[in-house]
Amino acid sequence: MVTRYDISRRDLAVRLDGEPRYRVDQVWRGLYEQLAPPEDLTVLPAGLRRRLATELPTALALVTEQASDGGDTVKLLWGLDGGARVETVLMHYPDRTTVCVSTQAGCAMACGFCATGQAGFERHLSTGEIVEQVVEAARRARQSGRRLSNVVFMGMGEPFANYDRTWAAVERLHDGLGLSARHLTLSTVGIVPGIRRLASEALPVNLAVSLHAANDALRDELVPINRRYPIDAVLDACAAYLRAKGRRLSFEWALIDGVNDRPADAAELAGLCRRLPLAAHVNLIPLNPTPGWPTMGSPPERVRAFRSWLTGAGVNATVRRNRGTEIDAACGQLAAGHPVAVSVGRQPSR
Repeated sequence: MVTRYDISRRDLAVRLDGEPRYRVDQVWRGLYEQLAPPEDLTVLPAGLRRRLATELPTALALVTEQASDGGDTVKLLWGLDGGARVETVLMHYPDRTTVCVSTQAGCAMACGFCATGQAGFERHLSTGEIVEQVVEAARRARQSGRRLSNVVFMGMGEPFANYDRTWAAVERLHDGLGLSARHLTLSTVGIVPGIRRLASEALPVNLAVSLHAANDALRDELVPINRRYPIDAVLDACAAYLRAKGRRLSFEWALIDGVNDRPADAAELAGLCRRLPLAAHVNLIPLNPTPGWPTMGSPPERVRAFRSWLTGAGVNATVRRNRGTEIDAACGQLAAGHPVAVSVGRQPSR
């Protein structure tokens, strides 16, 4: 099924063959600038609106949503064609509005502390399914008087395991929605070929690597793909990305009590950061509790201490504020709690 945000501008022109040429611009602007469904594009004849609404259905059907932090964090669960579930998280901050999007239903990376990894892999998302998550978030932000400014590909799935569709979505967000490449961040657990491909792309997007351990023995346990792409290979690819792009690289580090939050872990991590041609930023993440994973996140005092050890070693480190802990905030938890399929191909509630 081709959905409305799967279709390219060129394919839209083919679909509108026989219509005045300016109709393509009207439809494209309606979808990406007005964030409106075809049936609401009153500049179009009524018959064409009905036709496009039928021929280009939505990809996402809202299953449920949860809000926390006074409404500043909203987690959305979508149903997809075939019954799969994916999550999108919209986060409002004083200076920006960010959406975290999924690129796969489930994940094959099998990181044990991640609820998505525990659930296993279902399927890749299409370009349109990825883009529509952002459009829905932008629409909600606009309705609350805000502007969506940042997109992070850090939701369910491994973006570089679905590279072609993910990158097509990045280009669509940049060219269609007008989001700056510097406000788009791709996250990976360390898929080396994907990092190297990213270094060769034209758009200078940001890269975040979910590291979580600074030696292969521990990382093999926490992030099993490390057995295929060990730390040295990941660092070499990151160095190539930095030389090509000159963009900030972030290492994501989920702090797990007694596992990777010790002074020795901080020293090892600082050593890895010093091996790169440009300084890496470390984003410390207090681990959200995940059912099925017995280990707990580091307590607040250890989080603060770990950051101090890093900054004392000359590493730029910040602590990500935990948001939405009362609304199944760990990636994949909301999907795990709603297994019943719903039909798709209709406009979600707005």
